[in-house]
Amino acid sequence: MELLGPGAVGCMQGLLTNDVEAPGDGGFVFGALLTPKGMIVVDGWVARSGASMRYTLPALGREPGAALFARSVPPRLARIIDRTADLVVWRLAGPHATAVARVAGLPVPTDPGRRLSGTGDVEVARPGDAAPFALQITAPRERADDVLERLVAAGARRDDAAALELGRILAGWPALGAEVDAKTIPQEVRYDDIGGVSYTKGCYTGQETVSRLHFRGHANRHLLGLEFDDRPPIADPMPVLHADQDAGRVTSVAGLPGDRWIGLGVLRHEVAPGATVRAAGTDARVVTLPFAIDPLAPA
Repeated sequence: MELLGPGAVGCMQGLLTNDVEAPGDGGFVFGALLTPKGMIVVDGWVARSGASMRYTLPALGREPGAALFARSVPPRLARIIDRTADLVVWRLAGPHATAVARVAGLPVPTDPGRRLSGTGDVEVARPGDAAPFALQITAPRERADDVLERLVAAGARRDDAAALELGRILAGWPALGAEVDAKTIPQEVRYDDIGGVSYTKGCYTGQETVSRLHFRGHANRHLLGLEFDDRPPIADPMPVLHADQDAGRVTSVAGLPGDRWIGLGVLRHEVAPGATVRAAGTDARVVTLPFAIDPLAPA
C-alpha cells in the first residue's frame, strides 16, 4: 500500500505504532496498525520517500489493511494506492546478503533503518539487526526478472517459503495469522524487543492501551521459544500445559537438521524461560528469543 499526498506522512504517523517522522526522508521502520482498543490489525514495513509512504504488509493483511486506510485517511490529505500489481518485493537473508546485493549492482544502505533507490526505481531497504531478513528489495514488475537474474548470478539462492519461515521463527519474529490474531496487543508478541513501538511519538490509534500497558503494568501473555523433545503433531489448536494448567498455545513449528524441532508459543506471563511444558502433546523446553541456534551446524 502507498500513501501519496501532502498529508501522507502525518496520516501514517497517526496510525502506525512506530515513529515514521523521526527517521526523516529515507526512513525504513516496522510497525502495526491497531484497532482503537490496541489490537493488531496488520503489521509491516514502512519506507518513506519524500511525501510518499509505502507500507509493505503480508498478503494475509492486504484486505484489512486497505479497509483500515480507507476508513482512516481523509482523501484531501492522501491517496491510497494498492501497488501489488506493479511492484515485486524480495527479502534477502543470510550473512552474505549485503555483499551479494552489492555484487548484483544494487545500492545498499550503510545504516539500518534506511532505504535507497537505485537505477530504474529499484529500492533497497535495510532493517535493524533483529529482523529475520537482511535487505528488502522492491522493483517494478517489468524489471523483476532482470533484478532476480542479477541476484542469482551474484550468489543468491531463491529459496522456498519453508526456509523463510525457519528464519522468522529463529528470529522470534511474530507473524499475522500465527502469533498475531484479532486479540493480540503489540507487547504480547515482542514488539518492544523488535523495535515495533515508539513511546515518544505523538498519538496514534490504539495508543492508550499500548502506553498504559507499558507504563503501568505488563502483558498477561508473552512470546517465547520452544525446543521440542520430539516432532510435535501439527494440529489446530496446539495447546501448551504447564503444571497441568492451560499455559497458552503453540503458534509456529519448524524443523532443524538432525530431526530437531523448534517453535514459537504465546504463553502466560507466569511461564518463564527454563520451564518444561507439554506443548502440542510433546515435552518442550521454554527458551528466550531469538533462538541461539545455528541451523547449518551439524546435529
